[in-house]
Amino acid sequence: MLSVDQKKFEEVLVKLNLLNKEQLDQAKIESVRSGADLDDTLLKLNILPDEDIVKANAISSGVPYVDLSSIKVDQNILKNISKEMAKKYSAVPFGFSGNMLNVAMNNPNNVQIIEFIERRSGFRVNPYMASVSGIERIIDQYQNLSAEVGEALKSVEIEPTIKTLSGNGEVGDLVQDAPVTRAVNTILEYAAKSKASDIHIEPWESALKVRFRVDGILQETMSLPVHIQAALISRIKILSNLKIDEHRVPQDGRFDINVEGHEIDIRVALSPTVHGEKVVMRLLDKSGGVISLEKLGIRGRAEELINMGITKPHGMVLSTGPTGSGKTTTLYAILTKMNTASVNIVTLEDPVEYQVAGVNQIQVNSAVGLTFASGLRSILRQDPNIIMVGEIRDSETADLAIQSALTGHTVLSTLHTNSASGVLPRLLDMEIEPFLIASTISTIIGQRLVRVLCPKCKTPYKATPSLSAAITKTVGELLPKDATTLKSFGYSVPLYGEKEFTVYKPVGCAECNNTGYSGRIGIYEVFTISPTMEKLVVNHATTYEIQKQAVSEGMITMRQDGFLKALEGITTIEEVVAKASEV
Repeated sequence: MLSVDQKKFEEVLVKLNLLNKEQLDQAKIESVRSGADLDDTLLKLNILPDEDIVKANAISSGVPYVDLSSIKVDQNILKNISKEMAKKYSAVPFGFSGNMLNVAMNNPNNVQIIEFIERRSGFRVNPYMASVSGIERIIDQYQNLSAEVGEALKSVEIEPTIKTLSGNGEVGDLVQDAPVTRAVNTILEYAAKSKASDIHIEPWESALKVRFRVDGILQETMSLPVHIQAALISRIKILSNLKIDEHRVPQDGRFDINVEGHEIDIRVALSPTVHGEKVVMRLLDKSGGVISLEKLGIRGRAEELINMGITKPHGMVLSTGPTGSGKTTTLYAILTKMNTASVNIVTLEDPVEYQVAGVNQIQVNSAVGLTFASGLRSILRQDPNIIMVGEIRDSETADLAIQSALTGHTVLSTLHTNSASGVLPRLLDMEIEPFLIASTISTIIGQRLVRVLCPKCKTPYKATPSLSAAITKTVGELLPKDATTLKSFGYSVPLYGEKEFTVYKPVGCAECNNTGYSGRIGIYEVFTISPTMEKLVVNHATTYEIQKQAVSEGMITMRQDGFLKALEGITTIEEVVAKASEV
């Protein structure tokens, strides 16, 4: 931290009303006792946040101050100081004043660093004081992944050398190229900071393509030279504890990384292709925690039905949808709501995506015979009140889950179907007796994920006549007729009868990496098994018949839920239409 006159520093603290005389006296006494500077003492005692201390330091020393907590810096400006330099010297560029480069520093009086930055950037430097946390936030905005990885791989010209420790042909050690290690670490770190859910490393004839899946959409991130393919794949195999010399069959593994205090579990899947092995890595942020049903996008009648279903003493609650639709996340939100000291909750998962305090979570391991079916048998001997089965994949697991619900347990699970109404026919296909389905299942949730519009750049526009007609056809009967109805409706949407609808479109800005979207939210349909529905199940009704009955009983379909969220400005009509087709 910049050395300042303590008396001036104290005067600024009082003048800015950052603390009162008693707090200042307390901090000064502790500063003398510990021998630490006053600013460090204020931070240690948690009397003032770091940003206020840095601001007071800057003012008292006559140095310009900048708050970087809400600044988004253009990539062209960041290029003036490399990410490595920014980290090493705790200095980041954030703009220009005429022909001078504005640089935020933790110590703007360090003339040597300023001169070094001026030589490397070619600009005169205008130094500002900023907090360490603010500088780190700007460092996180560096996105020149190709340049960083390319720099790391400059010295990699040949495949890594493989040595065996014994004469039996098994690979015992790999001489690792340090540049390859840095390249893999950079890719993983960048993917984590970009909030990517998957990394695809795909070999082609002339290049090695790297793609990230962000908010459900695959984006080509960079292209690497094909000669480093073997070294890169071998490094990932070492991390995943896989066979380095096996290139003919698929392999699965996993490892953990830590990115800025976030524990991230990475599941690795390798498959042989005509141009070499392709790698797909799934990233799961284990420190992310579980969010509530409301934040997931469940509201109104859907939330009421789920709450009714989980308060019953027994029965099944099923979440359905394709892979990657957020089914497990929904179950975790429900599980957290049910988690109290008076119940014993046991889960069976593959893998355990979030760790929930107070819940006994079991990881499926088919290699040692611990499958969903065998694990479920074991769970029933654990005196559970609530059981969560990660996924119903086969008839045996389905039958055991049904029997568990029949014997007085609340069972939560997921099933792969295209809609909520497709659950019942799917269970019939698994040879579950119709009367058992009707008497055990209480609540069924169908869901998809749609991208959320970036709040910084989304733009409203009046819907065209054809779009207004489509909106009216889909949700016209659901729109509230008056303001009183609107308050209890669960959605902030226009009243029915308005001539024009206002919807929103993505634009793109620096905040959302010019995609127009930031994050995802669920669209849902939820129904319970009514007496009429029970009769339909027993009579082997089709998906269409069950859907029709659920709608007649008041179910808001996924498409309708999505349209209502589009009218709220959360997402776009195009996103909803692409993800939620009519049954």
